[in-house]
Amino acid sequence: MYFKVIGEITEAETIAVGHGIKNLNRLQKIYGKTTWRKIKGKCRVKLKDGTVVNAEVHWYEGHGIGKKEIKIKRYL
Repeated sequence: MYFKVIGEITEAETIAVGHGIKNLNRLQKIYGKTTWRKIKGKCRVKLKDGTVVNAEVHWYEGHGIGKKEIKIKRYL
């Protein structure tokens, strides 16, 4: 699903760090070895059809790499 984050992500909270992440090996193969964290937060997103909604998003963040694989988990 295509979407674009509008504005800032608020209420960011770490869900898992390092070996607590189920996809750690895959992340390291694709993006490189670093300290990975899985984070969740709330933001406004613009969907493919132009609708703007509030959503909870999850993503992976690597030290020195930045946000990767942002996905919508639920609409608020």
